[in-house]
Amino acid sequence: MPVRPLPALLTSALALTLTALPLAGAASARPASPSSSCSAQAIETAPSSGPDVKALCAALAGLPDKDATAALIRVGGKGSWHGAAGVRDVRTGAPALENARFRAGSSTKIVTAAIVLQLAAEGRLSLDGTVQQYMPGLLTDDFEPITVRQLLNFTSGLQPGASLGEDVDDGYEHRFETLTPGEVVAASVAKGPDPDHAPGEHQRYGNIHYTVLGMLIEKVTGDSYAHQAAVRIFRPLGMRHTSFPAGPDPRIHGAHNRGYDWIDGRLVDVTEWNMSDRFAAGDMISTTTDLERLVFALFRGQVVPEPQLKEMFTVPDVEGATMAAALERYELNGKVIWGKTGARPGYHTVVAATRDLSRTVVYSVNSTDAKGDGLAIAQRFAFPAFNR
Repeated sequence: MPVRPLPALLTSALALTLTALPLAGAASARPASPSSSCSAQAIETAPSSGPDVKALCAALAGLPDKDATAALIRVGGKGSWHGAAGVRDVRTGAPALENARFRAGSSTKIVTAAIVLQLAAEGRLSLDGTVQQYMPGLLTDDFEPITVRQLLNFTSGLQPGASLGEDVDDGYEHRFETLTPGEVVAASVAKGPDPDHAPGEHQRYGNIHYTVLGMLIEKVTGDSYAHQAAVRIFRPLGMRHTSFPAGPDPRIHGAHNRGYDWIDGRLVDVTEWNMSDRFAAGDMISTTTDLERLVFALFRGQVVPEPQLKEMFTVPDVEGATMAAALERYELNGKVIWGKTGARPGYHTVVAATRDLSRTVVYSVNSTDAKGDGLAIAQRFAFPAFNR
């Protein structure tokens, strides 16, 4: 199904609504009531040890607006809460679905890291083993040995690979094209090693590390990455609504809220998009419930055994590093939080928790600038979960 810009009339109406009015040009497109209780009484009686329900309700209030068309939030731990607001489709104004599937973006890396660490626990690979050892010929002789651990913690020194667009505007016209993982990595290798840092010396976040890890999983197991994710993670944890698209399939199968982005001043439907070039770095489709299952099981040691699990909470000792294996360390209101963001056109995701699981948050926001300022989105929809 081709993706087309929204009709000019509706776009104009939405543009007006974002500054002043309810969706005038589409009277049915009103924000959905949060599925949680956001009544004044519920807010007033919220436990002082729980999340800041008032701030969470305020974050959902007024959707859709210029920044997001829908938002789904789940807070767990000591004081759970969940809510949803906005619209499933701005054309119809149908309320947002709280159990909707969405593109989880780079939170996919949590799954990839977990599979690699499981393989390490099984003795099928070593974290100190090298790319050259496991995948001979992938890198040229110009590269120093790169370990699996360095791929996991983003210190491999690999440069970014091929892309179908550096941002949504550039990528939109290429949204149905395909780049294979091999092509992505080949473009990185052609650039040569990082000219300024040897492997292990500098942390540079990027998809390329996890694209190589996805290829490593396939080489070691003799199986597809997607199937390994299903049999090792999704099925055992009961993540029934989490999967990867079949190859270049641009659709989100199952119930979902549509994603939009501002392109050249127009609000454009960007839901259908071939994300296969993101592969093990960002191609997963999931739900907030499934991702909440994942974070609880992972942090409890039910997915990756010790001592391998410690890799996900160990930031390398290099200047400026904040990332461990897939997870990033944050400090907020005196709490140490481990989490991962994900962003694909029309969809912004956060998975975050304290190490003891006293507080968790998972959200999917249908951001109209999902690849833009992720901090602003998190400040609105995630930070209130850790305010108490």
